[in-house]
Amino acid sequence: MKKLILGIAFAGSFVVNAQEKTEQKSTSPITFGVKGGMNISSLTDGNEDAYFNYERKAKIGFNAGVFANIPVSDKFSIQPEIMYNGLGSKIESTIFFDIPSARMNGKETLSLSYLSIPLMFQYNIIPDLYVEAGPEFGFLLGGRSKNELTQTSNLDGTSSTQSYSGKIAMYMFNKFNFGIGLGAGYYFTQNLAVTARFTAGITDVYKLNTGDAVRNNALQIGLAYKFK
Repeated sequence: MKKLILGIAFAGSFVVNAQEKTEQKSTSPITFGVKGGMNISSLTDGNEDAYFNYERKAKIGFNAGVFANIPVSDKFSIQPEIMYNGLGSKIESTIFFDIPSARMNGKETLSLSYLSIPLMFQYNIIPDLYVEAGPEFGFLLGGRSKNELTQTSNLDGTSSTQSYSGKIAMYMFNKFNFGIGLGAGYYFTQNLAVTARFTAGITDVYKLNTGDAVRNNALQIGLAYKFK
């Protein structure tokens, strides 16, 4: 009899605990979603002197991937993501030659493809608006470089242009990229949000770089859809 009473009590407590856990999960479940948007990326570096002008400019790319949102309290959540990231920059340069009197104008578009894994810590200011910060780990998948060189004579103004494109030499680049992201998002419906994030690179893009470090920077603007 005692065993039966104990068994009923145990079963009852088990059911109550299970029900409480289910109710807790239903109020703040782990959710999954997809996201994507536009990257405005650049590489930090630049120098210029009397004979060599060099400037890096922003390049437009895109990002796309999946995420999981894991609530840890009413205000805080953790959001790991797996993303494709199209980064890189545009580069414009001018070289001046005294003999012969001429200048060389160069335009390069460097496109780098990364598999990125951001780990964002989010704080809900209000239920539909959050801010976030966290690390991003990236792995270089490949890339392409497109170049255009125009040589112009300062004597008679004649010019000639050469262009070429091809895959990057992977041995020149670090395959691992690390950055820190800061961002925000707003869910204007239960499922759909507009997002913005700036990720500042920490590691050097180039493996054989002997000058100032060259780092990835990217502003990401897009949409996120959460399945519920």
